[in-house]
Amino acid sequence: MRLFGSAYYKGTRYSGWQKQPGALTIQDTIESCLSRFFGNTPISIYGAGRTDAGVHAFSQKFHFDVDVTEIDLDRLIYSLNKMLPEDIKIDDIEEVEPSFHSRYSAKAKVYTYCILEESKDPFLYETSWLHPDKIDTDKLQECLTHFIGVHNFKNFTSKEEDEDNFVREIYGIDVSRQSDLIYITFKGQGFMRYMIRLIVGTAVHICDKDLDPFIIEELLDENAPREVVSYKAPACGLTLVDVEY
Repeated sequence: MRLFGSAYYKGTRYSGWQKQPGALTIQDTIESCLSRFFGNTPISIYGAGRTDAGVHAFSQKFHFDVDVTEIDLDRLIYSLNKMLPEDIKIDDIEEVEPSFHSRYSAKAKVYTYCILEESKDPFLYETSWLHPDKIDTDKLQECLTHFIGVHNFKNFTSKEEDEDNFVREIYGIDVSRQSDLIYITFKGQGFMRYMIRLIVGTAVHICDKDLDPFIIEELLDENAPREVVSYKAPACGLTLVDVEY
């Protein structure tokens, strides 16, 4: 039986989603609880994507297989949430077709990046970038608009190699403001390691220094030499909001 789950978590104290030796990760924590539920049977879960250390999720999707024919899914969700730490919660689990894959069946991913301007807030410092100055949100939107569409993002990821030659499509980027909080929402085909954080960091740097946003076009030129940008927004402001199927 293949099961499809949704989890949300605060990633502050974790070394990201993906299991890795000697590190506390979201994947490993959920797998350990699943194993306990199924009588200490090893369970491997497959996420819709990876989130980096310190990154959060409102709706991370994952699937896993279990050797049973019937299961009380409500009891499974309840039991997992009793076992999991307070900063991870299973939102839903349902049965899916054996051919379904949480990563390869996904159509789009939605992320939000949060920036808090000028002020220090003890309740937001782990979930937003505390930026010391005001940001011109009109110029920020202008900068980010250059990233919409199909581009070669080789200068906006730390990946050394990529099977698609670093080409990705971003469907939309929207900037909104609520008082001192700025929210940047990304929707795209998929995002590579540090991609959103490097995009946000570069756009904010252009706004801070009042630079010409058209320099982004040069950085996206597929014929330009690879020189990964050095302006990376902190992990704490990034949240995976949804995965669409």
